[in-house]
Amino acid sequence: MASLTSAAATAPSFAGLKVAARSGGGGGGRRTTQPMVVRASLRDAAGLAVVATAASAMVAASNAMAFDVLLGSDTGELAFVPNSFSVASGETIVFKNNAAFPHNVVFDEDEIPKGVDAGGISMAEEDLLNAPGETYSVTLKEKGSYSFYCSPHQGAGMVGKVTVN
Repeated sequence: MASLTSAAATAPSFAGLKVAARSGGGGGGRRTTQPMVVRASLRDAAGLAVVATAASAMVAASNAMAFDVLLGSDTGELAFVPNSFSVASGETIVFKNNAAFPHNVVFDEDEIPKGVDAGGISMAEEDLLNAPGETYSVTLKEKGSYSFYCSPHQGAGMVGKVTVN
């Protein structure tokens, strides 16, 4: 499951800090401590608000980031890695050729949400990713479960499932 932890911006508190000061004119005077006063201006608060807004926008933008799925495991297994996962509606899934290729990604028309065109989200069965690093990307917007497979390796169990939330 792709997830993201949001960040929050907070203003630090300086209560209880003390500043050391020397009384007298030279370097040998008596040392005393005094409370430190920290003043924040409206401009500082506005700056903090800008930083918080920018951080919030970055978190929102990162929610639209891609979720990567490997085609073929690092050990050469005929598998999607991961083979079962969840994404947010509108999140892009990038299927990346890794090992034991050629591969493709075909969504099963009988195991996708009603009204979704399997041909519109699938690679053509005759299209194949033949080299390491080649990718196929798809963005799923309808909520529900989608089953998919690699047509050359479906019989060997190269199947997967994504849940769109």
